[in-house]
Amino acid sequence: MPIELFLCPKARHHKEGHPHHHPHTKGPSTATRTSGGREIRVVRRVLDVNDRMAARNRELFAEKNVFVLNLMSSPGSGKTTTLERTLERLVPEIRCGVIVGDICTTADADRLAVSGAPVVQVNTDEFGGDCHLAAHVIENALENFDLEALDLLIVENVGNLVCPAEFDIGEDRRVVVLSVTEGEDKPLKYPLMFRECDAALLNKVDLLPHLDFDADLAEANIWQIHPDMPVFRTSAKTGEGLDAWIGWIRDRMREKTGA
Repeated sequence: MPIELFLCPKARHHKEGHPHHHPHTKGPSTATRTSGGREIRVVRRVLDVNDRMAARNRELFAEKNVFVLNLMSSPGSGKTTTLERTLERLVPEIRCGVIVGDICTTADADRLAVSGAPVVQVNTDEFGGDCHLAAHVIENALENFDLEALDLLIVENVGNLVCPAEFDIGEDRRVVVLSVTEGEDKPLKYPLMFRECDAALLNKVDLLPHLDFDADLAEANIWQIHPDMPVFRTSAKTGEGLDAWIGWIRDRMREKTGA
């Protein structure tokens, strides 16, 4: 069974009773907008604090020689099933750990724990249901791992194509999963996610014969936002594309560790 980790109130960046409506925008827009200046300054301060915590996490991961992968997507993309298949192919050769972010339940963590990898569940529902995992949440979750016993830590972020892309958690690489049931236009509607990620999985391709979905157009839209980003057409059901995907993970790990 996974370890269930509940966040304490001070772990949230939103005040109690404060709805999650403020922009998570990085970059020039936070400095040049004149309306709502107080809110913009608050957002900048939140992101600056997060970046400092992420840098601390990154230093720790480098010290322990742990490769960290941040896996993001909208809900229902097949992220968890793909991660199940990924762990089946990596464990026990590669010592893996997983942090799972969800608003409620331990359903995904329970499934992933079957792999034998240590799994920590982060639930955000008690404090309003944060839509992402931030660096301080990862720092807290790490207390449940022996980093000396890990080669690879995978963070399955909360299902959302907006907020998770804006919060550095100290990871080495970011990956976005896009299901063929979501529409080819998602990269254009949510450009920051696809711009910030290092690779994309075009998932559930076994459903293509049954859908009016243009996979080539989806890839073209991804490359319009992020030219030359690796895109893997995958199916957790049939196994299509998983060897290439796992090969990419192994290559990125070797780049960090030199092993």
